[in-house]
Amino acid sequence: MSSSQILAISFFLLVLLAFWWWLFPQKNTGETGIFQPAWRFILSEYVGFYNRLQAAEKARFEENILHFLDEVRISGVGTEVDDIDRLLVAASAVIPLFGFPGWHYRKVSEVILYEGSFNTEYETHQGEERNILGMVGGASMTSTMILSKPALHQGFKKNSSHNVGIHEFVHMLDRADGATDGIPEALLQQPFLIPWVKLMHQEIRSIQDGASDINPYGSTNEAEFLSVVSEYFFQQPQLLEKHHPELFAMLEKVFKQDL
Repeated sequence: MSSSQILAISFFLLVLLAFWWWLFPQKNTGETGIFQPAWRFILSEYVGFYNRLQAAEKARFEENILHFLDEVRISGVGTEVDDIDRLLVAASAVIPLFGFPGWHYRKVSEVILYEGSFNTEYETHQGEERNILGMVGGASMTSTMILSKPALHQGFKKNSSHNVGIHEFVHMLDRADGATDGIPEALLQQPFLIPWVKLMHQEIRSIQDGASDINPYGSTNEAEFLSVVSEYFFQQPQLLEKHHPELFAMLEKVFKQDL
């Protein structure tokens, strides 16, 4: 075996180890919560992804919701947090990982809901450029996610192709391999990585040329592209398949989900 092959294998093993540390399988045992019957109605009312599932899959989705709520604190700043808010946050987290039974977000301890949009200083009523709808905190807040509560709800409206909750949780999956770069090495099998990169850059050029219905924010950089098209994939799968069949097929491989 050549030295280059050994290096390639070593790198692949390091990526797997990093992913295992970030998102590792754990059997869902010992939850302290109980899934309330009323929650099932809320999911049916708000979450199109849940409605598309078969009965057994809905039961697993509900278990994953419980697991997330047991592990992650959801609080509000300037706004009250109710069961609908908690369930929409949890659904945002569960949806991208649903193709990986047993996996969970190891390094998310809290999701904070703001009353509206905010800026990089987390200001909602003063300061400039208060146009952020969601972010994963940096520095001392690496395990904290911040979401605009109105944007969270808007993302689950019928026929919406945008979903800030899914967007931010996909960012967390993206960085599971150590880099938030739009290349989900921890999720996508090695033979598909180069085709994904080529397709991603092709689609970004189409957005920049005004020849795509994908949210223009997806052309900001590769990381934003992955999160933007993931929103589209989970929110409007039939429309994405119609307009971007190759991209749709690749995202099915990324998330191991047949939508």
